[in-house]
Amino acid sequence: MSSPLRLGVAGLGTVGGALLKLLDRQASALAARTGREIAVVAVTAQDRGKARDLDPARFDWASDPVALAASPEIDVFVELIGGADGIARAAVETALQEGKSVVTANKALLAKHGLHLAKLAEAKGAALGFEASVAGGIPIIKTLRDSLAGNQVSRVYGILNGTCNYILSRMETEQLSFGQCLAEAQKLGYAEADPSFDIGGYDTAHKLAILTALAFGTEIAPDAIAVEGIEHITLADISAAAELGYRIKLLGVAERTAAGIEQRVHPTMVPRSSAIAQVMGVTNAVTIDADAVQELTLVGPGAGGEATASSVIADIADIARGMKVPPFGLPMRALAPLHRAPLQTHEGGYYIRLSVYDRSGAAAAIATRMAERTISLESIVQRRRAGELKGASAVPVVLITHATSEKLIGEALKDVLADGFIAEPPQVIRIERE
Repeated sequence: MSSPLRLGVAGLGTVGGALLKLLDRQASALAARTGREIAVVAVTAQDRGKARDLDPARFDWASDPVALAASPEIDVFVELIGGADGIARAAVETALQEGKSVVTANKALLAKHGLHLAKLAEAKGAALGFEASVAGGIPIIKTLRDSLAGNQVSRVYGILNGTCNYILSRMETEQLSFGQCLAEAQKLGYAEADPSFDIGGYDTAHKLAILTALAFGTEIAPDAIAVEGIEHITLADISAAAELGYRIKLLGVAERTAAGIEQRVHPTMVPRSSAIAQVMGVTNAVTIDADAVQELTLVGPGAGGEATASSVIADIADIARGMKVPPFGLPMRALAPLHRAPLQTHEGGYYIRLSVYDRSGAAAAIATRMAERTISLESIVQRRRAGELKGASAVPVVLITHATSEKLIGEALKDVLADGFIAEPPQVIRIERE
């Protein structure tokens, strides 16, 4: 058997602690599968004295992550600190400069600096593994990069944030408000004290940027993603979706079009009969449309210590076997600049909820504004809630459109706002048909 693969682990939080335990539990199996022992020889964390459900005294303690990354005593640097810049970036760059392979779960780092780090790894002959950076325990990185190498991918999309999926699931099943469900998610540890990164769609966007590069052989371009979050979804929207036969999910979508690669993150109404609509709670799901396999959906835990640690170990095992593949599936010189496509005609149409002043001619004026932009309406429904007074100053009106474009919807609603018939900004949600 070859000499042990020596790991240095930076970060002993939920994932780092789970990683050390899983490596202990699977030590014999991993040695048999990879042909060599995998040994953690040194660790570091922000607070050495913090109480942990493990004994860090078993390992050498490094003074800081950069010192650990430069240590001649390790072969692989495992970064589980988080953050796009600062100490995490410095440590990863140091390890790669030293020719050491790196495994990271840091999607923010990859989305912002992935091209630079991949070039550095390629130049130094090191591996850069990041399976754990997207969708937790789901092996989506290897699936796109390796297993589907014989396919041309046309679209990749999915539920990439467990916090948002939990909130939307709870709103539907428990008929609770967005605020109530967010508070519950924070209490359970699914959401941070400042949840804006998750509920605003930015976490999903970072993950989508990585998947786009792998799926389409392009450079990472997180700034080329149109992003909408779920913070404006109400129980009225959840109920309307159910009545129409849909569920609302926050989706990240990357799609090849004639005009380039379209990337978007937004709430979407998906048919309740679809596979992705069945994904509830903190679970993640990713669907790949490709020419040979047609449609492939992977579902599993999108977060959690052991699930994420499982993906970290998958990368470590590849390195132990001597496998070094281009981080994004192609040599860096072969990655194409991402040509951003404008948001194309959306085949499923749109759900639009308006708070309309109860005035004569309001509905007709709104319909006229839609017709001026060639937007065909499937239905207009005034949704006066039970117990609502007939004389209420504004009532909810729901429009369902046929296929149209993002641009035309925006122009029509701008005109509707200017006309003064609606009391608040409209709610717009895309509809995906089967």
